[in-house]
Amino acid sequence: MSADSISATRPLVLRGLHHVAYRCRDAAETVEFYTNVLGLTYAHAVKTDKYKGEHCPYIHVFFRMDDGSYIAFFELPAHAEMGWDANTPRWVQHLSLRVDGEEALQEAKRRLESRGLEVDGPRTGHTVRALYFFDPSGNRLELAFPLQLDEAECEKRAKEDLKAWAVERQGYQAAAIAGGAR
Repeated sequence: MSADSISATRPLVLRGLHHVAYRCRDAAETVEFYTNVLGLTYAHAVKTDKYKGEHCPYIHVFFRMDDGSYIAFFELPAHAEMGWDANTPRWVQHLSLRVDGEEALQEAKRRLESRGLEVDGPRTGHTVRALYFFDPSGNRLELAFPLQLDEAECEKRAKEDLKAWAVERQGYQAAAIAGGAR
């Protein structure tokens, strides 16, 4: 058996998230928001004018979370302003950050609204109680805490839902084609 076939049968061992990176309009504004409003630690930054040998000035700022993972942002001043996927509703792409509970959600709502930000929630979803808002760069964020769930039942339901979705999506796709996709 070759090394390739052995590695293909063994799953990768992913231990957790190191960081997730997004784009921001202004690194200083982002640092102010994520430290003073959301309370994260501004941990480090990478500043350079090259990427893989090509001219591409950027600063990459990192915020450490309690579990040791990071949320990071790139400011790319020499590039066109960031855009959004026109084919995806704005509420779909978001980063969900875990908080301790209802008290933390209410405090976050107070802080965000005191900054003039529009906050959706808190509200209870299928697996979390959460609130939603946009950061100064337009990235959608969710602050959430998990609901008490029966994990075995959730896994069973997930398999059933995916199987049912495979059939339902065909109908949605056909309707989109017939009606002109959005």
